[in-house]
Amino acid sequence: MSATETAPFTVAVAQIASVPTDTGASIRKVADTVREAATKGARLIVFPEAVIGGYPKSASFGAPIGVRKPEGRDAFAQYYAASVDLAGDALDPLIDACAETGMVAVVGIIERGGATLYCTVVYLDGAKGIVGKHRKLMPTAGERLIWGFGDGSTLEAVTTDLGVVGAVICWENYMPALRMHMFDQGVTLYCAPTADDRDTWLPSMRHIALEGRCYVLTACQHITRAAYAEAHESALGDAPETVMMRGGSAIVSPLGEVLAGPDFDGETVLYAQMNPAEVARGKFDFDVTGHYARPDVFALRVNTAAQKAVTATPWGERNDAL
Repeated sequence: MSATETAPFTVAVAQIASVPTDTGASIRKVADTVREAATKGARLIVFPEAVIGGYPKSASFGAPIGVRKPEGRDAFAQYYAASVDLAGDALDPLIDACAETGMVAVVGIIERGGATLYCTVVYLDGAKGIVGKHRKLMPTAGERLIWGFGDGSTLEAVTTDLGVVGAVICWENYMPALRMHMFDQGVTLYCAPTADDRDTWLPSMRHIALEGRCYVLTACQHITRAAYAEAHESALGDAPETVMMRGGSAIVSPLGEVLAGPDFDGETVLYAQMNPAEVARGKFDFDVTGHYARPDVFALRVNTAAQKAVTATPWGERNDAL
């Protein structure tokens, strides 16, 4: 294998449901899907937003404006317990699956960072294990109640043998500046884990593929009410067959052609061929951060420093500064 793959290869998106009541079961399900995709020849696979840890669709966590109900605190405590601490070994079954198959995997998790939860994507690369992560910069609407905000320190794309892989989560994809930063890093495999299952999602993915002249792989869960605990608050109703998220996963080429999907029928894994030469062919007439850019007119500044609420300075250093 060359340092950067030049021959066509197979990629996949996994439209699978989380197991919101059992994080370990979700991790094993993702690991099994990695192995299944590898048997079909896939080299890279993308999973939905929060597939590990769960996306609490239609829950309000008992928080009308100005009120926090005890049952909402209980629901958050349970959600916190289901999250993943990346400093631990919870993801070992998934890391093992990637090592066995040599697969690159992009996986949505709910990450525990101290007492705060983050909607995060982890990048795994074969035997190297976890090689990066991205925390969602701007949770949408009610998500801000349960998830913290990421910062610029987790915006770095990951270089793999298959190309440069970047992840942008759900409505972050509507942030032009964030997309521009991804394109500037030379992303060839633009991954969009999401919980957005609307008909309007695919046109956005096609636009992004054309804008960045990159492959776009978007994965959304297909999950019903039956997957959630009986106590889960559901504004969509409690009939077990109620579809909470209907999928819509897809793979799009650098010129906006839909290569696989969208699929709304149930859990599935979609496959498509990626040809690295198509990225160069696409950028022949449009390179948004290259020959089609106008840096004399427009400039983007990205703060990639980690943001901390508390910075401790030893007392002696403080006196020296004075």
